[in-house]
Amino acid sequence: MSKQAYVSTLLKLFRQFGYEGVTLSKISQETGLGKASLYHHFPGGKAEMAEAALTQVNQWLETNILQILADTAALAESCETNPIAKFQSMCEETNRFFNEGKNSCLWAVFVMEQSSDDLMHDRIRWAFSQWIAAIAKVLVAAGLDETLATQRGEDAMIAIQGALVLSHGLKDVAPFQRVIQQLPQQLCQGMGD
Repeated sequence: MSKQAYVSTLLKLFRQFGYEGVTLSKISQETGLGKASLYHHFPGGKAEMAEAALTQVNQWLETNILQILADTAALAESCETNPIAKFQSMCEETNRFFNEGKNSCLWAVFVMEQSSDDLMHDRIRWAFSQWIAAIAKVLVAAGLDETLATQRGEDAMIAIQGALVLSHGLKDVAPFQRVIQQLPQQLCQGMGD
């Protein structure tokens, strides 16, 4: 099997245990690969495995969320009539990716660990910045001031990330589900009144 075939398992493990908490023994057990085979696929060891998981999350962001928000042909048309529709699609995809709030966010897990390196932090900063900017672009196209649009994009990240943390802490996905349902309206609050 190719290296890519194991990335989903690595993503699940890093989401659940963090970088420090995932051992090579655990990875070996979950992937069915011996340590020698792990190093064959990932010569850089656990750091390369974490990079592969992070790459998968960033690719999801690019191919799903950013595509939904940046579809320029539909952007002007949908934003003039109903920017909420774009944000509803964004939230549906976010809900799917985080398994209705059951999956933690790899970005948040890695950011909170002091062990993750500057490269990982740069890639995580890029991801958050791109998502915020994409939300802001939709809001600006709908007529909102650029500064307020950026603040609402930041607030959306705070809401999504905070709801994931709270849902995991409470072992109840209701807070995440509530945020996902309310976020499109909150992003567009006061627009088109």
